[in-house]
Amino acid sequence: MSSISIPAEFTLHRKNIYNHTNANQWIVSHARPYLWIIVMIIVGAIGNAALAAYVPVLTGDAFNAMIQLPPDTSVLLPLAIIIGVSQIIRGVLQLGRNFGAELMAQYMERDIRDELYLSLLGKSMTFHNLQPVGDTMARATNDVREVNFMFNPGVNLVVGSFMFIVMLFAATPRYHPSLLITPTIFTIIYFVALARYLKTLAPITDEVRATFGDMNTHLSESLDGVEVMKGAAQEGAEVDRFVSNARRVRDSFVSQGDLEGRYIAMLILGAAYAGGLVHALLLFRAGTIDLGAVIAYFGLLRLLEFPTFTSTWAYSQISSGMSSARRILELINMETRLDQNASGLTSDMRGEVEFRGVSFSYPAGEPVIQDVSFKIKQGQTVAIVGQTGAGKTSLAKLINRTYDITSGQVLIDGVDVREWNLAALRSQISIIEQDIFLFSRSLSDNIAFGKPSASKDEITAASVASQAHDFILEFDQGYATVVGERGVTLSGGQRQRIALARAFLTDPRILVLDDSTSAIDSATEDKIQRAISNAARGRTTFIITHRLSQIRWADLIIVMRKGRIAAIGTHDELMKTSEAYSRIFRE
Repeated sequence: MSSISIPAEFTLHRKNIYNHTNANQWIVSHARPYLWIIVMIIVGAIGNAALAAYVPVLTGDAFNAMIQLPPDTSVLLPLAIIIGVSQIIRGVLQLGRNFGAELMAQYMERDIRDELYLSLLGKSMTFHNLQPVGDTMARATNDVREVNFMFNPGVNLVVGSFMFIVMLFAATPRYHPSLLITPTIFTIIYFVALARYLKTLAPITDEVRATFGDMNTHLSESLDGVEVMKGAAQEGAEVDRFVSNARRVRDSFVSQGDLEGRYIAMLILGAAYAGGLVHALLLFRAGTIDLGAVIAYFGLLRLLEFPTFTSTWAYSQISSGMSSARRILELINMETRLDQNASGLTSDMRGEVEFRGVSFSYPAGEPVIQDVSFKIKQGQTVAIVGQTGAGKTSLAKLINRTYDITSGQVLIDGVDVREWNLAALRSQISIIEQDIFLFSRSLSDNIAFGKPSASKDEITAASVASQAHDFILEFDQGYATVVGERGVTLSGGQRQRIALARAFLTDPRILVLDDSTSAIDSATEDKIQRAISNAARGRTTFIITHRLSQIRWADLIIVMRKGRIAAIGTHDELMKTSEAYSRIFRE
């Protein structure tokens, strides 16, 4: 069975998940469920712009009333009341528009963050091994936030400002059709300049987001490796590297600011004011329009202030948001070659494992497993030994499809692992590695991570079996004790016993112990060895270790050398027949 390229090894179903490769379509797809909010924003923008245009119209009427002889002051109070009421209504509409935009921005951020998180959980280990954590965090936090800002204030102000231009065109003809000349020329030059501005701005905002991701990647690596950095006294060198990355981020932002500063929108606005006023005065001198019309028209021209001012930074916010959207979508669509096979086999395992001519290599790397074949019966305990780099861990991770083979077949109970439903496959296989990862949660939650529904008695029984119960009770809060990030508040041996308890609780049919007792002291080793022996009964167990005490009681020993099987047999057989095996104990 050949694997196919798909975005994720697990498809996690949620209501707001969309399959797109184009960022514009992806954003529209996320916005579509909130059509009612979009309608609220547009209605609020139209009402706000219309009532803003109403004020200069009424002001012109007031001027005409005052300059006639005798002045008609009786209209002033009604006009003042109308202006006051209209602006109160305008304020309510503007509040509704802003509230709707903010609500939509928050919904969008939530949905996109949810989709990205689910996508990351569904990615294969090949993806996670190659993708820098810092860059992923930058995309999951800062870039998602930029999409939020793209909608509010970005899109919110752009929609609102566009309606101001529309209302200017709607109100101007009532005074004289030729007065549309200035707004028309302004609009043409405005949008031409805006198009050129956005075309130049897009690669700069892409660079801003990319350099920020690079800086975040270096920061993450420095913090993860801070012990190594301090041990090598390289703090100064790392600071210099970080400053260099920060300088690149600064230079990108400066380039963006420089482009924004050279945008000619305000210059176009000034020219529109001058041209429009001259045109209106010429019509006034010709007796074509009255003074009130001149006053009203100039007030209408001032509606252009809002779109002009917002264009200097709102479109920049949209461009930055689209750059972030492209980066997020790129991460979501990064492919992995692992198929969850949702319709695959889901039955209970017996635990028989067979490798048939298996080879494996990491992407763009040399083969680490080459033509490996062996068969393990149900319930057998198998020790995998070999020098560092022989491919022992990689071999074990092919069983549960943490990685997929390059060629050959891995079979469980006679069925190719790719024919199994991936979730069913992994739920019945437990791998305990040397580098134990614990979550920053209670000990009880960490033990029950693979079986959240486990009762307190089940958790305690698993802890007793793994020799963890006694040291857990020594903590003031017992099983409720919260461990630090990655379990740093526990010793190596304690972490490994918690991991063993986690495995015992899930009762896997296949258990893989990858040098998982390396950090356990001699006094505890005998106890935990008996616990492992008991746990191995009735299930197939693979032990990757250098400890002779664990190797000796294995039913079968596989000796790995440079990705190949150098020898296979029992301890006594291999000590007599395998130079590679006996050398391990002499070194």
